[in-house]
Amino acid sequence: MKSVLITGAFGQLGKSCSELLKNNFELILSGTYPSDSGIKLDVIEQKSVKTVLDKKSPDTIVNLAALTDVDQCEVDIENAYRINVDGVKNLCKHFTGHFIQISTDYVFDGKSGPYSENDKTNPISIYGKTKLEAENWLMNNHSKFTILRSNVIYSFSKNTKASFLKWIVESLINKKSINVVDDQWSNPTWTNSLSEIIQLLIENEVYGLFHYADKDILNRFEFSQLIAQVFELDGSLISPISTADLRQKAPRPMKSGLLTEKIESELEIKPKSVETCLKEIRKQLSI
Repeated sequence: MKSVLITGAFGQLGKSCSELLKNNFELILSGTYPSDSGIKLDVIEQKSVKTVLDKKSPDTIVNLAALTDVDQCEVDIENAYRINVDGVKNLCKHFTGHFIQISTDYVFDGKSGPYSENDKTNPISIYGKTKLEAENWLMNNHSKFTILRSNVIYSFSKNTKASFLKWIVESLINKKSINVVDDQWSNPTWTNSLSEIIQLLIENEVYGLFHYADKDILNRFEFSQLIAQVFELDGSLISPISTADLRQKAPRPMKSGLLTEKIESELEIKPKSVETCLKEIRKQLSI
């Protein structure tokens, strides 16, 4: 049985990955602030990384450790580079096996999406720049790499903190009026969908650069209305606004989204529709 080290294992994607992979692999769950089921691993501390890798000797690393708060990255630039770039270098310095790096559509400028793997990158935020630098370093320095770009990753569980879906559902259940932007386009991706792809990449030892996202390209307001519809909540409580109205620190790629033909062909899969994913989540939650 392959051993798989998951860094950042206690975020929303990490939890989904751990649940899916636990029956097929020997999992080593790690994080900066681990739960009872994991070990402490801070990817910016070389000594910590070396100690864990020497002791555990995983066959595969799934790197979910990242500073993903895009506005925080604009403020704390040094820390963004330390975690998102140096963290990757530290892990690979002591590891020669299959390294799976989760990346983002923020490596593009969002002027002409949806994007394929062959499209020109041009990040407009610090977050996007750090993720692209990590990609480029991996391509040039680690032979057994898989870079998997995705976008607008969401889930819903009791322990989920930052999730667009959870925010929408809980707001509408509580009859709270909210504003959602209608000028940012992407294909929202359920953590379970992405975890299934990660499992296939590990099992088949697939290397290279790939895009994966669920099927439908929607703006955030359309996504929120679909959530309201599937969960049978009052969508009239949601008002459309522009991104400029939010005055956020980090610029966002506006017309984004990811094309997935390459990974569909490689793994012989078809992405699910967003509606199908939302219905599965509602069934699991019994809401």
